Amino acid sequence: MTTSNTEIRELPPTILSFVKDLPNICSLAGLACTILSIYFSILGIFYAAMIGMIWAVAFDWADGLIARRMQGRTGNERIFGGQLDVLIDIVSYGVAPAVLLLSFGNFDPIFLAGAFLMLAASAIRLSYFSTFGLSDELKYTGLALDNNNIMLVFIFLLESILSQGIFSVVLYISGVGLAILNVSQIKTPKLSGNPRNVYFLAIYTLAMSAVYGWKLL
Repeated sequence: MTTSNTEIRELPPTILSFVKDLPNICSLAGLACTILSIYFSILGIFYAAMIGMIWAVAFDWADGLIARRMQGRTGNERIFGGQLDVLIDIVSYGVAPAVLLLSFGNFDPIFLAGAFLMLAASAIRLSYFSTFGLSDELKYTGLALDNNNIMLVFIFLLESILSQGIFSVVLYISGVGLAILNVSQIKTPKLSGNPRNVYFLAIYTLAMSAVYGWKLL
């Protein structure tokens, strides 16, 4: 009499089954905001692009807050959500700011170098974090990428004060400067981990949306 050694393996969940997970829905909402910001940047409607960029951060922070408070999430759901978050971050905080810089510079080739540095720094920063996580002090190594959007949205307020030529230089230097900070060895706290900071970001998001919405009108 023979005994079968064949192991019965559990089938993996379907890809779209993870979409119903609330934190992932929130992450995808942030991606939708990012797509809108890229779209409006290409069209040259930069005030609308700013609204999309800051709401992308708001949804990014919200998905983490929801994930930490949800009960009963499986290990697969947590791993999938973490991977989804990282992939969306490269678009929200790397691609979108790079496209903003290129578009504001009228796609002049000189802006390609700055856009590449911003996108490359984002990819390197996320790869490093995926490999090593937080430092021993429970802080990020390098400036977290969400700060890029938060600061660029604020810096863009100068656009209506400065001439286009001067502000192009300011935006270029700001983008490259943030890229350098992203891959530096500075230690920065995880702002999104504090619920109080999430509420502060909500106020900031509504304020910036109101300002840029008014400018659009």
